[in-house]
Parts: sequence; C-alpha cells; structure tokens
Amino acid sequence: MTPPTMTLSASYERCRLLNARHGRSFYLATLLLPGWKRRHVHALYGFARHADEIVDSFTMTGDRAAALDRLEERLTLALKGEPVDDPVVPAFAHTVRAFDIDHADVHVFLRSMRADLTVTRYDTYDDLLGYMEGSAAAIGTMTLPVLETVPGARDAAREPARQLGLAFQLTNFLRDVAEDLRRGRVYLPRADLDRFGVTDDDLRGGVADRRVRDLVAFEAGRARDHYRRAVPGIDLLAPSSRPCVRAALLLYGGILQRIEAAGHDVLAERARVPRRDRASIFARNLLAAAVARRGELRVTAGTP
Repeated sequence: MTPPTMTLSASYERCRLLNARHGRSFYLATLLLPGWKRRHVHALYGFARHADEIVDSFTMTGDRAAALDRLEERLTLALKGEPVDDPVVPAFAHTVRAFDIDHADVHVFLRSMRADLTVTRYDTYDDLLGYMEGSAAAIGTMTLPVLETVPGARDAAREPARQLGLAFQLTNFLRDVAEDLRRGRVYLPRADLDRFGVTDDDLRGGVADRRVRDLVAFEAGRARDHYRRAVPGIDLLAPSSRPCVRAALLLYGGILQRIEAAGHDVLAERARVPRRDRASIFARNLLAAAVARRGELRVTAGTP
C-alpha cells in the first residue's frame, strides 16, 4: 500500500477548503457552528464534493467508474482504521467512526454517485426521489449525529433532516438546469416535461417561454414542500446547531426566491443570493449561535 501523504488534520483542512470553494452558502452557515462540529461537517461535505467531482467535473479525464471504484476501496480501508493515500477520505472516515454514522447512508450516497455515470434522466418524480435519497437525503441524515439533537429526538429528527437534503438538492437542480444540460443530464422528470409540453431542445434553446416557466414553478412548489417538512426539525437539534441549519435553510431558500423573482427563468442566468443578503442572514443568526455556545459551555462546566 502506498504510504499516506496527508495527516488527519491536513485532510480536515482540505475538506474545509473544498467547502469554502464550492459551497459558499453552506460554508457561511457552518461558520455558525462550534469549531469542533464545524470540521466534521466540512469532512462530510468534502467527501461528497470529492465524489461528485469524479462523476461531474468538466476537467476530469480518465475512467470515472474506475476512479470511483478506487475511492470506495480507500474508504473501505479507512473505515477499518487503516491509513490511505487520499486527500479527503481520512477526515471523512474519522468522522464516520467518531459519530457512528450509519454506513448504509454512506453506501446509498455512493450508489447515487455511481448512477450519475450512466443515468442521464428520470422518468417520474418518484424515480428522481430514489436518486436524491442518496445524493441529498443521505447527506442530511449523515450530518445529524454531528449536529446532535435534544435528548430523545434523534429518531424524530431524521425525517426533517432527509427533507432538508431533498429541498437543497431540488433547489440546486432548478438553479443548474443549463449547467446540467452541458453534462448531458436533465434532473427534471420526463413526466413533468411532458405535462408542460417542454422538450430538451426547449431547455437547450436558452429562452424560458411560458411552458418552461410553468414547469420550473411547478418544481419550485415541490421544493417549497420539502422545506416546509424540514422546518420542524430545527427545534429538535442541539441549540448550538440550530443557527447554522436555520441560516442554511434561509440561504438555499433565498436561491429559490431569486428563481421566483426572475419569473422562474432559470435559463437566462444562474440564480444567486446577493452578498449583502448572505451577510444579513449570517448576522441575524450570529448572536443566537454565540448564546447557544455559551450555554453549552456552562452545562459542560457544571455551572448554573
């Protein structure tokens, strides 16, 4: 076996940098977490991004399936506590072991990543949900042990965590219709395109007519439903995690708001939450995060 080239701390730092570079909204929300939770959330994001780059990157060369095989092989070894030569797997495996994260969630995530190598579209929304179960819902449930819940709420918090992952993923699909088309993929169900009379050529044309806008509005309504189902889970989390998740929900919900404000035109330009709005959401949750951290420190210290 090739000797490891990175320390565990370096692997965690690589994961943090991946989050900062590729998930700006989510990264901003993670800054509201206590430091010890933050690095583990970055490890989960870093691994997800690492796998996603294998199957999605425009610059990736070589055999993507073989690269994903190698990633899974390294992960299997790392989960057994063996050293591996990989930039993000050591931190991810350490987090999975430290929080006893369900390996089934890890496997269903990798299954969806592998689907991206061969599946370019989904016939129905139920079919798409099957893909998102791994690509999104599993990320939510993997994160839950790190975020912690109030006593006795772990089982009840699992479904809202799933729903938040689905909401984020569907929001990204709507924002990235044009980019996904360049990869040869359509994450809008075929049945929905047929319902609104939209073809792939209509999407490639780059002009969102009434049919396209109605289609996007319909899918945005589905995303809103996932957000509504996710909201009750925030109060089930440990207090120090609530500001982060609340901010993430507002930031991703803000993308959906920008799509709606543009008349559901996702082809003209990529929807983005303005920097001032991101800063405002962060600032509104900063005090709550500080108060929650102090409260947890007092409990740990045993002081009233």
